[in-house]
Amino acid sequence: MTTKNFSALQKRAALVLALLVAAAPARAFENPLERGPLADFLTLFREPGIHKQVVIWRHPQFKRGEIVISTSQRRLYYVLGEGRAIEYGVGVGRQGFTWSGVKKVSRKREWPDWTPPAAMLKRRPDLPRHMKGGIENPLGARALYLGSSEYRIHGSNEPDTIGAAVSSGCIRMTNNDVIDLYNRARVGTKVTVLK
Repeated sequence: MTTKNFSALQKRAALVLALLVAAAPARAFENPLERGPLADFLTLFREPGIHKQVVIWRHPQFKRGEIVISTSQRRLYYVLGEGRAIEYGVGVGRQGFTWSGVKKVSRKREWPDWTPPAAMLKRRPDLPRHMKGGIENPLGARALYLGSSEYRIHGSNEPDTIGAAVSSGCIRMTNNDVIDLYNRARVGTKVTVLK
């Protein structure tokens, strides 16, 4: 890349950042780098991860718009229909924290706050009792809550954990991928978790 091209790229990036800041709703005492459109934009530069891709889908029992998670393959599939699905890399529950079953997306949140469940606090008393949503929050940019369980499909501030078994049962995605899934899935979406 030439210096001239790099300079033009810098100018475009500065313009995009300025537009995002101007478009963001004003929130008193909030850092725009922590949550909101600017934080969403900045995640583009933070995450290598396992790249999402459209794949051939040979499982007709799962219908268009459903989410299927294979914990053994560490992949999440959003079924597009017509024999196709979007495949995302995910982090899954570590040994002793895996689960399977069928849930529905019961709610969705952007830059969600996090309150660790009592069982997690018992295992990890060093954790904060509550954490406001933002870049440093372990739930990342978006969360899809699964039924009345404590499990979620959520972003992560640790993109290097994608493809690993490290969570307490939640399904982790890169922030870019969870934003994409969040925009596709609706409340009521069926989620099937397979071992």
